[in-house]
Amino acid sequence: MNKDQLLQAKEALDLLNNISNNDGAKLKFVEGVEIHINLNLKAKHTIRDTMILPHTIETAEKRILVFAKGDKATEAQNSGAAFVGDNDLIERIKGGWMDFDIAIATPDMMKDVGKLGPVLGRRGLMPNPKTGTVTFDIKGAIEEFKKGKIEFRADKAGIIHLKIGKVSMSADQLFDNAKALFHEVLRRKPSDLKGEYVRSIAFSSTMGPGLKITHQSLN
Repeated sequence: MNKDQLLQAKEALDLLNNISNNDGAKLKFVEGVEIHINLNLKAKHTIRDTMILPHTIETAEKRILVFAKGDKATEAQNSGAAFVGDNDLIERIKGGWMDFDIAIATPDMMKDVGKLGPVLGRRGLMPNPKTGTVTFDIKGAIEEFKKGKIEFRADKAGIIHLKIGKVSMSADQLFDNAKALFHEVLRRKPSDLKGEYVRSIAFSSTMGPGLKITHQSLN
C-alpha cells in the first residue's frame, strides 16, 4: 500500500486492527491507537482543551495531585486525590519528584504553583483554567478525570498527538473517539486564521504504520 494513499477513517482503523491482530502473538501487550492531526497554526495560536471521549480507554487509574489548603485540601482527600498538599508538594517537585499524572490547583495556590512553570510546563502538567485544572470545584474536577477526561494540545509544530483507544476496541468505538476529538479541534479554529486549518490526519498503532485519512471521513 502507498504510504501517501488517503484512506477513509473506518477503513484505516479496520486495517490497523487487522495488522495488530495478525502480529498479536509476537507482542506481549495490547497496542494503543493514536490520532495525529497536523494543523496550520501561527506561533501566537494555542489549541489546548479537555474532553471526555465517548468510549473510555481502559488504562490504569490516573494519579491525581492537588495543590490546596484547608477545607479544599480535605475535599481533595475525600474525593480520592492521590496526593494533596501545598508548599510541601511544591518543594518535593522542585527536588525532582514527579510521580503523578494530573495536577489540579485552587486559584489561591497558583502564585506559588506558578514557580514550578519550567518543570510542570515542560511535561504538560501545569494547572490551567482552560483545562479545568485551576478551580475551587476540586471534587468536580477530580470526578471528571476519574471518568476519563483527557487533555489534547497542539505541540510547537502544530500537531496534536492523542491516544484514542486500544486495538482491542472495535473500529466503531475508535472512530467515535476520533470523530469526537476532530470536531472539538474544529470548534477551536482560531478566528483570525486564514486559509487551510487542518493539513493532514493520520492514525497509527504503537508498533504499526501510520495511515493517512481524508478529513471528510471524520464528519
